[in-house]
Amino acid sequence: MAASRDPAVLYPDIATEGSLAAALQAAADEDGLAVSFEASESNPLLHASVASMVPHRTVLAISAWAVERRWSIRGCEPFQDMALVEGNTQDLAQVARAAQAWCDGAELAEIRCAAPFVHLTGRFEVPDNDPERLAESEWQHLRTEADEMDWPEYRALIEAAYSEPTLRELYPFTSHWTLRFSTSTRPRLTVVPLCLDAYRQKPYTLSTHYMGEVLAEATTAEEAVSMALRHLPSDFVAVTPGAD
Repeated sequence: MAASRDPAVLYPDIATEGSLAAALQAAADEDGLAVSFEASESNPLLHASVASMVPHRTVLAISAWAVERRWSIRGCEPFQDMALVEGNTQDLAQVARAAQAWCDGAELAEIRCAAPFVHLTGRFEVPDNDPERLAESEWQHLRTEADEMDWPEYRALIEAAYSEPTLRELYPFTSHWTLRFSTSTRPRLTVVPLCLDAYRQKPYTLSTHYMGEVLAEATTAEEAVSMALRHLPSDFVAVTPGAD
């Protein structure tokens, strides 16, 4: 594993400006942008942030890598603190453009148009924190994530589960790529005792708890999902907000 390097050596231009926020401000000003950056008090050379004008977004967190010259961004929705946009680049001007779009409340797709390095997680914004919409957003995230992976068995499992209306009503989440379900959203999940696992060129498995005893195996994702439906508790309720 590569060792961390002295930020002042890895980012001499940032050190000259005094902080990542100041360097971003200079890049934004040069590009004719109107966005303000906040410096990190604990590590100003490596971290900065920019607030959004819309209340259903957190600040956009901007971080410099410690082992190579590169910057990452992460922007979340505030109720669950789940990422809507993320990405990394070696172009500081691109970071400034993404920050401007995030700050202005631009649509997520428009942020990516402004700065092509931005990765959309598949989640969409739910300003009123409606739990059904949050569940739908999380399903979209899992499908997007699975579609980007070189793991056809996992992608088939996510799609098979999503195709079942009963499971689609639940809030999905994963733990070490185990597909699980909850009757409440984050931040406080109410976990349903069902775990579905996909393996490369091996049977799918169903268990009641993570890393627990396997209840059944299936050769296809559709069969695995059918088994899960048969083990679904009969008294589960529609998804509710997972408040603290």
